[in-house]
Amino acid sequence: MNSLITVRVDSKTKKAAQKTLGELGLDLSSGVKMFLEQVVKTESIPFIAATRQGHKLRHWKLYKKEIEWAKKHGKRYETAEEMFADIFKK
Repeated sequence: MNSLITVRVDSKTKKAAQKTLGELGLDLSSGVKMFLEQVVKTESIPFIAATRQGHKLRHWKLYKKEIEWAKKHGKRYETAEEMFADIFKK
């Protein structure tokens, strides 16, 4: 028995996904089915979720926390030379 799934997604993403899947010979419904089948088969999300910079999302919360701390409490330097002089104090 088939079930109907409704997914809310912005129209730009939907059109881009339809274009990409169409180039692969698939329609949107088939692409979503393939995704769900892989979720079941692998018992996981079938891709690595990462930021544009390549950071895995599970680490991103930690990075954001550290960045915010550094913005509030970290040292500031006017030049790279000033920073290196402070780091490599002789």
